[in-house]
Amino acid sequence: MITVIKLGGSLLQGDDLMPCLAAVEKLEGQKIIVPGGGLFADQVRAAQAYWQFDDRAAHQMAILAMQQMAVLLQSLKPQFSLIDKLDAALPEISIWSPSIGDLDQAGIPASWDISSDSLAAWLAGRLIAEQLILIKSTEIDPKLSLEQLQQHGIIDAAFCQFAAALNCPIRVINKHSFISSYD
Repeated sequence: MITVIKLGGSLLQGDDLMPCLAAVEKLEGQKIIVPGGGLFADQVRAAQAYWQFDDRAAHQMAILAMQQMAVLLQSLKPQFSLIDKLDAALPEISIWSPSIGDLDQAGIPASWDISSDSLAAWLAGRLIAEQLILIKSTEIDPKLSLEQLQQHGIIDAAFCQFAAALNCPIRVINKHSFISSYD
């Protein structure tokens, strides 16, 4: 069983990152973490606003922000494997460091509408995952549909398009709820 888990970059703010990583370890089966860009992606947004460079460059820089987060997570949990290629056998717990070239080859558009949320959905489809979990810092009303979560800006603007191709359960969950689920 493969579970794709997107850890929001906002988890760097506060003390919930390590408990979230500990909860990931308690999940059954193979787990692959998709890191958000966090503070690194925020810097890309600020630089693009100032310098007005195109979305293609911003997209590539945002992918590099995810790679930085992947390195950070792996340094906190050295027993987790850092992977960038998806064609090899996956270890029990992996952190995905996405490749700009692989995403370009897959036809992922360069747009701020596509964040690590959509990339996690794309990855879940590529790996034929049995489950996709998006862990967020914001409160999540479990009654809201994916479309409503998208309208509220909780998931990115392209997520529902990527999620439509999935044949697995999708959970969008607050970090505290996720941590308490695996205590």
